[in-house]
Amino acid sequence: MNIALIVTIVLVLGVIFVNGWTDAPNAIATAVSTRVLSIRFAVWMAAFMNLIGALVSTLLGAKVATTIFNMVDFSKNQSLPETAPQVALAASLFAIVLWATAAWYFGIPTSESHALIAGLTGSAIALGGFSAVNLNEWVKVIYGLVASVLIGFFGGILITKLLVFCFRDVHRRTASKFFSTGQALSAAANAYLHGAQDGQKFMGVFMLGLTLNHMSESNAPIPLYIVVICALTMGLGTSVGGARIIKSVGMDMVKLETYQGFSADLSTAICIQFMTSLGIPVSTTHAKTTAIMGVAASKKLSSVDWSIVKEMVFAWILTFPGCGLVAFIMAKLFIAIF
Repeated sequence: MNIALIVTIVLVLGVIFVNGWTDAPNAIATAVSTRVLSIRFAVWMAAFMNLIGALVSTLLGAKVATTIFNMVDFSKNQSLPETAPQVALAASLFAIVLWATAAWYFGIPTSESHALIAGLTGSAIALGGFSAVNLNEWVKVIYGLVASVLIGFFGGILITKLLVFCFRDVHRRTASKFFSTGQALSAAANAYLHGAQDGQKFMGVFMLGLTLNHMSESNAPIPLYIVVICALTMGLGTSVGGARIIKSVGMDMVKLETYQGFSADLSTAICIQFMTSLGIPVSTTHAKTTAIMGVAASKKLSSVDWSIVKEMVFAWILTFPGCGLVAFIMAKLFIAIF
């Protein structure tokens, strides 16, 4: 293996670790905020379910990984050295780590998925121009962005109103027990689906690195050892915790009751599962935060702290051009140096 590939593998694992560290806590934030789960238990549960989700979903069918693999072409420019594609890929991952770590430091639940997509796109453009972007695959990112917002928000509203109607004559204590159990299970499902979505995204990048180094065919299935390594790394990252992200998503933006937390988690799980089955990359952060907003809006719009929402939306909008530009610059710099 050449040095660029080794660096790429290390950076892929680094990005997976950071993803488990900063992005996975979104899956359990509401269960912690409603006091259904303690932070310690929720973090370890999320770590385990992330691992299982990445393993099982990939073995059943790696549609999301295939989308990421085919989204960009790192072999367009034949005038550059043979190692340039591998160097550009390493540069994109380095940019993603910088972006994600900065977002964690400021407590902003920015989307790791969109940072990954922006980073790969920026580096591919630096290598081969805009023709290096496969628009037929890249447009799925837009589909996922729009769908996560719509399904999350309106799903949150619909499920909340439906639960209020169905449990209107049920004793409060009985209902609270049901919703507490339901939220614990739905939080576990969210963590599982986060592993399924984001685990596959990074496995796609891992395979891209091996293909550029002629160690794998472009249409080859993902080897089991790569699935295991990526899943374990994500689980380890999640076990580190993410109290800042949990606080921003589950506690600062809106105050939730147990039935509302259950509604948000269920809406998020439905959205992510639907998108994963179609092979469309979707952000757990987007799905979860918009579901929380929908739950709050089902009662009254003033229940949402819109200042927190504005910060999140700004971070989401900034991710594509911001992380993409950082990756573009890093790719140019890395290719010039190495």
